[in-house]
Amino acid sequence: MHLRPYQNKAVEFLYQRDRAMILAPVGAGKTAITLTAMGEMLRDGLVKRFLVVAPKRVAASVWLKEAALWAPGLEIAVALGTPAQRAAAFASSAPVVVTNYDNLKTLPHMDFDGIVFDELTRLKNPSGVRFKALHKNLKCKVRWGLTGSFTSNGLEDVFGQCKIVDQTLLGRSKGAFLQQYFSLVNPQFGEWEPRQGSLQQVMERIKPATFVLDAGVYTDTLPEVHTVVLKCDMPMQAYSDMKKHFMLEFPTAMAIAANAGVVTSKLQQLTCGFVYTTDTTASALPDRYVTTRTPQWINHAKLEMLDDLLEENQRANTIVAYQFREELEELQRRYPHAVTLDDTDAIARWNAGEVELLLVHPKSAGHGLNLQHGGCRIVFLSLPWSWELYEQTLGRLHRSGQQHDVWCYVLCVNGTVDEQIWSALQGKASLSSLAMGALK
Repeated sequence: MHLRPYQNKAVEFLYQRDRAMILAPVGAGKTAITLTAMGEMLRDGLVKRFLVVAPKRVAASVWLKEAALWAPGLEIAVALGTPAQRAAAFASSAPVVVTNYDNLKTLPHMDFDGIVFDELTRLKNPSGVRFKALHKNLKCKVRWGLTGSFTSNGLEDVFGQCKIVDQTLLGRSKGAFLQQYFSLVNPQFGEWEPRQGSLQQVMERIKPATFVLDAGVYTDTLPEVHTVVLKCDMPMQAYSDMKKHFMLEFPTAMAIAANAGVVTSKLQQLTCGFVYTTDTTASALPDRYVTTRTPQWINHAKLEMLDDLLEENQRANTIVAYQFREELEELQRRYPHAVTLDDTDAIARWNAGEVELLLVHPKSAGHGLNLQHGGCRIVFLSLPWSWELYEQTLGRLHRSGQQHDVWCYVLCVNGTVDEQIWSALQGKASLSSLAMGALK
C-alpha cells in the first residue's frame, strides 16, 4: 500500500511536530497517515509507546485492520472488553494500545509518551468527565488529534480540542478564550456569540499546529469525487435462513420470497436491519384480498455505523439515500430534524445551507435536481439496483456549481448482498444476474 502525495505531506507534518492536529473528512486516510507517522516515530526512538483513544467501533475494528495494510510490522493491543482484558492490553509489550473514550475514566497509570486522539471532537468540552479524567493523568510529550471539523457545532468547540493537544495554542482558560473572541449576549444563560473576524483569528493561531486537507475551491472545473466504502458486521442467522429457504419465520408472522428477485430484495432489507412480513386477508368484495406489510426489525448495525459517520463528520450537511419506506421512517425516528424533498421549500433550504440532513430516494432525486450548493457529502445507506439511479443521485451534488470535493459514502454489511450490489454497480450488471449471484 502506498500513501498519496497529500498523505505523505501529512505524515511529514506529524513527524516534525510533537503537538499537531490533522483536519480531514472521513475516508481521507487519517488513520493510514497516523499509523505511518507512528511507525516512523517508534522506529527512530522518538516515542517509546503510543496510546490511541477512539470511538468504540473504530477502536474495535478500524485500527487493527488499517495497521495490517499500512504498518504490518506494528503490534497493536486493543484495550476493550472486561476490566481484565483491558488491563492485559495495557500490561502488554505492544508499542501501541488502542482504547475507547468511555474507558478514559478508568485508565491505569499510563506509561505512554505519545497519544493519538481519533475523533478529537469527543474532547471538545473541557468540563466533561472524559476530558478531566484524561487531562489529569496526561503526561505524554507527543499529542496528535484527528478530526473531520473543528467548528461545525460552533467556534466555542475549538478551545477544548486545542487544549488537550497543546494548551499554548489558545491558552489554559476557556473563560479567557471567550473573553478574547466572543461577546456575552445573554448573561443570564451564559450565551456567547463570536465577534466579527474571530474565526479567522482563531484559525490563524492554530494554523502552525494544524494540517488541513482542503483541495481548495473549484470554480471552472468539476471537483473530485472521493468514494469511500464503509463496512460493518451484523448477526447473520436471519440472513442465512432467508437466503437458504426463501422464508423467515417470526412468532406471529412470516417473510416469504416468491422468487430469486424477491429474495434478493429481502436480503437487502435484512442488511438494513429489518424485513417486511406480509399478511393477506379477505376483503368485503368477492375474490378480493387486502395485503398488509409489516416491518420486523432485527438489528441496527448499519444505522449505528451511519450514526458514527455523521458524528465523525461533525454533522456537516449530508444527503442520505435510502431504498425502502421503513428505512425512511426509521431515519425520521432517529433524526427528527431530517428533511425530505416533500417538505416545504426543502431544496431551497438545503441549497441555503439550512438543512443538516436531507433524506432522498434515488427515484425522486434524479435528473434535473440541483443540490450542489447545500453540501458536499452523500451517504448511500442502501444502494439502488440501477447504475443510472446511483450515478444520477450522486450527480445532484457532483455537478456544475459545486465548489468542493464531493465525499460519497457507501455503507455495506460484510458477506452480504450489499457487496454484490456494489460490485455489480461497478460492472453495471443486470438485475437478473445480480439476483442469481446473490444466491450462490
